[in-house]
Amino acid sequence: MVIILKLTSIGADISSNDVSCSNKLVRNVKRDIPLLLEIGAFKADLTNITGDDLVISAFVPNKNLETVNAGIVEILRKNAENLGDLSGISPQPEGAGEGISYAEAVIRQDRYPDAIILAFDTYGGESFVGKVANSAIQSAKGMDGVTDVGGQITGGVRRIPGVGYVSDKTDDPVIAVTVEDIESIGVIAGAMVGSVLGNKNVYLVKRGSPSYVIPGSVIISVSAYMNGNVMDLAVPLSNRMRILR
Repeated sequence: MVIILKLTSIGADISSNDVSCSNKLVRNVKRDIPLLLEIGAFKADLTNITGDDLVISAFVPNKNLETVNAGIVEILRKNAENLGDLSGISPQPEGAGEGISYAEAVIRQDRYPDAIILAFDTYGGESFVGKVANSAIQSAKGMDGVTDVGGQITGGVRRIPGVGYVSDKTDDPVIAVTVEDIESIGVIAGAMVGSVLGNKNVYLVKRGSPSYVIPGSVIISVSAYMNGNVMDLAVPLSNRMRILR
């Protein structure tokens, strides 16, 4: 029997403030992530910390997707300093509000899973963040080495397997891209970040950086999930993009 493996990424604002995640919050979330392995995840980690938003990502067999998604939300809920985005989750479409962000992507089954995860945050809930996120998705689609792309911002209520329903109103979307060749990580991530930074008032930040930006701005973090390890790509990409003199 072929086991279909997927990448799932769930992001939420559960911080007690609007600009950053405390060290205590990060430690507590990371402490509980091994619980996801006990309920069926193949790999799991805290992949992105962007302003006051956290993203937990897991490689998971499709049969365990709903269980692991529910487990991720439970970890976020257990450690929340502020329910924030969690309060927007509804068991029915009618009650869906501004909730957690979700991205899901299929993995090519004959390869060890590698991925790129982009996470966004705003200070004032800027509505153009959806357009910014979708530009990164469009740049990744069709590229050599890309298996699947998840997280597109579309209109209407969205069902998150194992969790419930959320509305399309979000100021902190998440994008997940599964990659077939580890050497393609830089090319694909570079293209996505380049397309994002081409939008107005968008800034690349290191993992864990506060959102110290003038309102009207969007910040983005970019992580690679390679061989079961998480790497912040902000610094190597910014170094690669510098003008040589």
